[in-house]
Amino acid sequence: MSQSLLMPKATAVWLVDNTALSFEQIAAFCTLHPLEVQGIADGDVASGIMGVNPVQNGQLTREEIEKAEADPNYRMKVSEPKVRVAAVKRKGPRYTPISRRNERPNAIKWLVRNHPELKDAQIMRLVGTTKSTIESVRENTHWNAANLTAMDPVTLGLCSQIDLDLEVKRASKDAPVQSELNEGTTLMTAEEALARATARQPSDGEGAFEGDHSGHSAPQHEEELDADSVFAKLKSIKSDSDE
Repeated sequence: MSQSLLMPKATAVWLVDNTALSFEQIAAFCTLHPLEVQGIADGDVASGIMGVNPVQNGQLTREEIEKAEADPNYRMKVSEPKVRVAAVKRKGPRYTPISRRNERPNAIKWLVRNHPELKDAQIMRLVGTTKSTIESVRENTHWNAANLTAMDPVTLGLCSQIDLDLEVKRASKDAPVQSELNEGTTLMTAEEALARATARQPSDGEGAFEGDHSGHSAPQHEEELDADSVFAKLKSIKSDSDE
């Protein structure tokens, strides 16, 4: 059956009293033993249970009953629900089975090591633990710290991969965004690059004079260029090339 039947014994009581179905058909539909259905018909079983109409609660159709009554070998199927009830969202920490509770410190160690961006509240939701336990595992002060082994909580069955990915995604959004360019890697302007290249080139007067053994370099004299003389030279060069 695709759906589970509500109140199977009460449904069997109603089917026994109101249909011509065989005990085997009722037992198959209500997930009961044929002898139990026979006991219901004899009044030995479920004598104090009031019958429930599966047609009224939408779990069986009248056509399905008529089809089964015409064919003893036919087995009825539970009708699909017309209304889907949304699953109740879980509140509070996740319930952890007793057989898995001893594995929680190992899962906490794995989360702290592989996802340090997760907050304590997120780890508590994933594993179902307490903040003091998380702090003791993180600070290596847990009473069983020497025997702890980092293990994936998804593998341990403490949480699903979807829940883990969701918490990691939330933690990544809350983390500060790092700039792609670090300090000192910004681009320089053309003037700054030219000035830096010029400063690295040695000038003509740099270095010590020949015969000067004091180790001091000669003073540098910047020669001031006359703009008129420069343009005059350029004009003379151009006129020579034209001839």
